[in-house]
Amino acid sequence: MSKMATLGYIGTGLMGAPMAARLLAAGHPLTVWNRTAAKAQVLVDKGAAMGESPADVASRSDIVFLCLTDTSAVEEAVFGDNGVARGARAGSILVDFSSIQPDASVRMAERLKSETGMDWIDAPVSGGVPGAEAGTLAIMAGGAQDAFDRVEKVVLHMAARFTLMGPSGAGQTTKLCNQVIVGCTMAVLAEAARLATNAGVDATRLPEALAGGFADSKPLQIFLPRMVNAQHEPPLGHVYTMLKDLDSVCALARSCTSPVPFTAMAAEQFRLLTVRGGETADALEIFKLSGPSKL
Repeated sequence: MSKMATLGYIGTGLMGAPMAARLLAAGHPLTVWNRTAAKAQVLVDKGAAMGESPADVASRSDIVFLCLTDTSAVEEAVFGDNGVARGARAGSILVDFSSIQPDASVRMAERLKSETGMDWIDAPVSGGVPGAEAGTLAIMAGGAQDAFDRVEKVVLHMAARFTLMGPSGAGQTTKLCNQVIVGCTMAVLAEAARLATNAGVDATRLPEALAGGFADSKPLQIFLPRMVNAQHEPPLGHVYTMLKDLDSVCALARSCTSPVPFTAMAAEQFRLLTVRGGETADALEIFKLSGPSKL
């Protein structure tokens, strides 16, 4: 793709808006669409064009980016009435930043290519809203090498790392591996922080005390202080998203006979948090499940 490829962005929520803003800052012509149009207005104010529908976005774009909540939302945006497939141009590329089921990604990629000639790269992201704002996301991809090569420079406006992991679906599988680590780490950090608190140790000092040791990590330094200080605005991620991904891990694990006992336990903790705090609770509120704090 040329440096000034025409771009489309569908889904301008917590992650999508700052990612799309970086494309505008890089000078790319950009058309945006969001189911709730007001969430895309900030990008229009910065110079983006407002698309009338996903089909309209696709008809104007060499590359269309998606960043949506789940498999059903992606399928509707691509194959629903006035979806991307209605406006897709042969030779254009769809890059899906959503975290969805690998088998669904493979199925939809094959369908889109067959019906329209448009390529599909599954490219889920890791790094949260801070990474989206700073352009430091890690993005893991699945798809054809030639399609990856054509979008790589554009994607790197939004990411520090963009890695092709294999054919269609490989990016989604890699993201699920990422979520095994992140979801279980959140549960373990909550457990450690609660133990420190209940035993009379200032849990907010754990990141300082453990820095440089084997227990040190980015999640320890970022997540644990937010847990203990009840800092949940803006949320780093909704519990709905984490639970969706961990349930997808368990489904994939069953399909390939891979044991995931720790993931299953973490998923049940996030399910309990969903019941107590609602789907839009910050995932880091898992800390509250093990103590007297009220949700």
